[in-house]
Amino acid sequence: MIWDFCKYKNNIALISEDGMVDYGQLNVMSEQICKNIPRRSLVFLLCTNTVESVVGYVCFLNHEIVPVMVDSSLNTELLLNLAKRYRPEYFWAPASMSKLFSNCEEIYALESYVLLRCHERKAFSLYDELALLMTTSGSTGSPKLVRLSYKNILANTRSIIDYLEIDEKERSVTNLPMHYVYGLSIINTHLYAGASIVLTEKSMFQKEFWQMMREKNVTNFGGVPYTFEMLNRLRFFKMELPALKTITQAGGKLPPELHEKFADYALKNGKRFIVMYGAAEATARMGYLPPEESLRKCGAMGIPIPGGKFILIDDNGKEINTLDTIGELVYYGDNVMLGYAEHGEDLAKGDEAQGRLKTGDLAKFDEEGYYFVVGRKKRFLKIYGKRVNLQEVEFILQKHFDTLGIAVSGVDDLMHIFIEDINLTEDIKEYVSTKFNIHHLAIRVHDVDSIPKNSSGKILYSKLEAMI
Repeated sequence: MIWDFCKYKNNIALISEDGMVDYGQLNVMSEQICKNIPRRSLVFLLCTNTVESVVGYVCFLNHEIVPVMVDSSLNTELLLNLAKRYRPEYFWAPASMSKLFSNCEEIYALESYVLLRCHERKAFSLYDELALLMTTSGSTGSPKLVRLSYKNILANTRSIIDYLEIDEKERSVTNLPMHYVYGLSIINTHLYAGASIVLTEKSMFQKEFWQMMREKNVTNFGGVPYTFEMLNRLRFFKMELPALKTITQAGGKLPPELHEKFADYALKNGKRFIVMYGAAEATARMGYLPPEESLRKCGAMGIPIPGGKFILIDDNGKEINTLDTIGELVYYGDNVMLGYAEHGEDLAKGDEAQGRLKTGDLAKFDEEGYYFVVGRKKRFLKIYGKRVNLQEVEFILQKHFDTLGIAVSGVDDLMHIFIEDINLTEDIKEYVSTKFNIHHLAIRVHDVDSIPKNSSGKILYSKLEAMI
């Protein structure tokens, strides 16, 4: 069991537009669902930021039923292909989607959600410690899933509560989707601590969202880099949010000037700004930057979470022990996944990762043990022998041309730049050639209608590359 709801039975757990649900009610609602599903069943949970979606999730984890967390807005063809590959026994889905699953029958309903039982039963064996299946960052609709255990979830939940100091008085908001590991970690931690969660599918870009933040006295929220880029444009720094005391950021590195701006705002207004580092493969979090260091260590990812450890390795796999030397970041901790799954047979596999995760990120550390992520191994190119950081190029272009409609990809000796404004084509090519000393023949600029992003605002580079 992950959560002990009886411990906080009179506390408010969930807040929606329709009312409030206390922990006692949450426990009763989840118990009703689990009566209809045998232990160790596989269920596709089609996620929304609603009471019904959360109730289903906590029911499954507390009763050893294994959910696959799927975006409810996923393309129908991709969803059905994913279901065909993993062959779930049940679906917990919005009632409006039930017609998609013609081989299933409705056996239970809770408000806007229904439990569907498939005619095909128990196609694959499940590893005893398998608790949860998540899509990897940017792989929505891909058959590749991250296999997480009960130990993974509990270890990361307790660690996050520790360094963020989450208690019963906290009240967060679901501005991030729950099929995304960052959004799900907020649900995990707040329910574990007996705190409250405001459930909404409104966007931060709607005035109603901020009205709700004030009316519901939300004390903390989290965002990805795209969130903070947009908040900077929405005059966030002039908003009156008296209850807000903590802002967290993860999902990629913030441009240094934005990091500094939000850190400065937080320190001057009695709030905490906490940059974090994580991945689905680590359940959620691996590192964080303590709020009191947010300005002094601007640009840093931070230190390992409680119970975790970082090292750097060189191209030969040897540990790097010298300051300011770039290597691949490797993480050790009880929150490291069991491994990946690419089809149903993989769900029987045990712990393949053994608590060690090669992150694919390049980083360095300073004399105080703070880590700085400088880019992805796959986001570096060699152009005519010169090493180029595509993330850096992207940040500089977005800042110089004052637009978020730019993305950079490529292969060795050829950089591809995607833009939403065809009028900038020649200006961008000239600027990149001059700024980075790259020959213009190694630069291709492509006009696109829009830069494809997932629901958490991350650019889908694979879709851009497929356009070439």
